[in-house]
Amino acid sequence: MKTTLGLQLETDPRWVDIAEKSIEFILTDHAWCEQKAASSGISMISKFSDYQEIVEKISPLVAEEWGHFRKVLKELHKRGYELGPQRKDDYVNKLRGFTRKGGDRTLQMCDYLLMFAMIEARSCERFRLLSLHIKEQKLKDFYYDFMVSEAGHYKMFIQLSQKYAGEEWTGRRWQEWLGFEAEMIHSLELRPDRMH
Repeated sequence: MKTTLGLQLETDPRWVDIAEKSIEFILTDHAWCEQKAASSGISMISKFSDYQEIVEKISPLVAEEWGHFRKVLKELHKRGYELGPQRKDDYVNKLRGFTRKGGDRTLQMCDYLLMFAMIEARSCERFRLLSLHIKEQKLKDFYYDFMVSEAGHYKMFIQLSQKYAGEEWTGRRWQEWLGFEAEMIHSLELRPDRMH
């Protein structure tokens, strides 16, 4: 059954309850996710700096993601928690393994864009669940704002791929990404300390 943003598999409804009981770990993982998103944006600009719109669109996104990192860090500190060491991200690592290697450079770039769109789509879905079902009102509002932001990033990455690779290629490859991600989510352990 398709869910928000075309995702083919909904998050297990138990995830919100688990996340709420482990909010320190969820906030910590969320902070690192935002840091990695900013770093990935910088890497994208460095690797594909000859694509003008990539530089123009992703530069402000890097600043926004870094702002998100600082916002989550502030929330952690407000609650008496520390950032702690970075954790291995099985979800993102498995997505990276699905990206195409070699071949046409533009299509390779667009595959990265679709990987980023996938991460944003799943993050958006999970932030939506938290904004709807977590009990603390401040956290509901906190995650609602992140949900809106991630939805915008998802659209931007899809549109950039459409610009450089065309709508037909992007649509076909996006369906492959959706299928791969659904199988992966089904196989991943439901973790109380992870956003993905």
